[in-house]
Amino acid sequence: MEKFWTKKYPDGVVSEINDEMYSSLTHMFEEKFATFAHHEFSSNMGVSYTYAQIDEISQNVSTWLQSQGLKKGDKVALMMPNVNQYMPVVVGILRAGFVVTSINPMYTARELKHQLDDTKASIIFILEPFCHVLEKIVKDTAIKTVVVSTIGDMLGTGKGMLVNLVAKHVKKAIPNYGLKSCKAYQLTDFKSVVKAGKSLPYSRPIQQLDDLAFVQYTGGTTGVAKGVLLSHRNIISGTLQFEAWIAPTFDKVGNSADINTIIALPMYHFYAFMVVMIGVNAGYHFTFITNPRDIDGFVKTLAARPFHMIPAVNTLYQALIMHPDIEKLDFSNLILSMSGGMAATPATSQKWIDMTGTALVQGWGMTETVAVGTLNPIIAKGDFTGKVGMPLPGVDISIRDDDGKELGIGEVGEICIKGNNVTQGYHNMDSKPYFTDDGFLKTGDVGAIQEDGYITLYDRKKDMLIVSGFNVFPNEVEGVVGMHPKVAECAVIGIEDPKRGQAVKAFVVRSDESLTEEELMAFCKENLTGYKRPRHIEFCDELPKSTVGKILRNELREKAPVKAS
Repeated sequence: MEKFWTKKYPDGVVSEINDEMYSSLTHMFEEKFATFAHHEFSSNMGVSYTYAQIDEISQNVSTWLQSQGLKKGDKVALMMPNVNQYMPVVVGILRAGFVVTSINPMYTARELKHQLDDTKASIIFILEPFCHVLEKIVKDTAIKTVVVSTIGDMLGTGKGMLVNLVAKHVKKAIPNYGLKSCKAYQLTDFKSVVKAGKSLPYSRPIQQLDDLAFVQYTGGTTGVAKGVLLSHRNIISGTLQFEAWIAPTFDKVGNSADINTIIALPMYHFYAFMVVMIGVNAGYHFTFITNPRDIDGFVKTLAARPFHMIPAVNTLYQALIMHPDIEKLDFSNLILSMSGGMAATPATSQKWIDMTGTALVQGWGMTETVAVGTLNPIIAKGDFTGKVGMPLPGVDISIRDDDGKELGIGEVGEICIKGNNVTQGYHNMDSKPYFTDDGFLKTGDVGAIQEDGYITLYDRKKDMLIVSGFNVFPNEVEGVVGMHPKVAECAVIGIEDPKRGQAVKAFVVRSDESLTEEELMAFCKENLTGYKRPRHIEFCDELPKSTVGKILRNELREKAPVKAS
């Protein structure tokens, strides 16, 4: 299908981008750090860093990494929430010539071990509160060096010490752990790495656009997370596509150094990371929110400095709307409130418009597309449409039926996507089944292209759930529940939840009648990240099955309540 939607783009938005203006992400970072050296890069817990300072710290991380005996293409793991040291570590890994694999800090030991085993990462940078999880499995992985960072490492000496003491002794946010150097691995700390890197030589790696940059994990239909292979080109292209859409609006602000972007979503989620990449390319400032669940603290941070952009998910916008002090905030500088990860509800969208005067701009993307796909125009005010916007510059969308045939305007089928932002496949997997013969990625989402060039998103083609903006696959949850010795069978579905979008419900056939809901919930807590855990458990005598023994989830959905109580 011809990219007819480009003719309907907002004024100033180009139809294509040139992703060969940089030879690699290293080239891009070096250029941007030099151009915006005196701009403020980030603030976290009241402490700020300039682009020049982030440049220096990331360079020290790079030189230290290059002294560790790794070879080009080796994976380095990162397990941190949003703190000032997150981006210097990411940039340091890439500038050293290695590959980033970022890890959800809320992972259980089982989930963490899978990612470390799959990537064979030999070095991990980890924030101290999550060391107790790594400790459980580190000796059974390829990890040889553990770099521990404290919460206060980049908050200055005095404030950093105070924050660390409060986190450990007052908030009890750092569980006890016993990681220490041994025959299996060596333990060091982030400050020592940065200090050592200052006196080590740096060799700029030879990198190509199609070299691997990230192995980014997303939910898998086979019961484990899949590693999405993302190249330097994928990230650069996605950054330029995204920026091309918003640049005409943000150029009106004037000095890009004045633009403050709120990063409350975790940067290990590619939606948030790509918003940071857009800002790096333009010299924006970022306010990193380490714990967005602390809504009181979040609102205080918003009150401290004018802000221009907020990417979030529907549940976070809901939480802000409900806070008693939210109406005291000054929204006069807010330009873009972007909603992704899960559908924004009409009620939330209307309340946000009424409160801020700025519409929730919906978009669609996935990890496989570096979170770039479609986006609605940026408008100061507007009605909620439910549509996810038009394909961004350089993105091609095709709607296909089950036989791979392209469908016409308004016809509903699977959304397929092609572009330089789209992954070439998955790590350690046969990727061919995930692509059409002409190179489009099969997304598993069902939608249609309308005459106005906008995409309407309807549902998931398969059984994936979206809980608070995160992908949850029933097979993985079923596999974990089935590990309990008192469980004979299990099937998982999603039910509507007013707070999370969807909630996980498990139907369980017991092999031992003594099994209680509390016991099974506790077991899931040990083995599943919070958003994956069943919030509703129903014990039953048997599960509905087809003649070949396949569990019929559709029948369970009919049996389940429409909404969570």
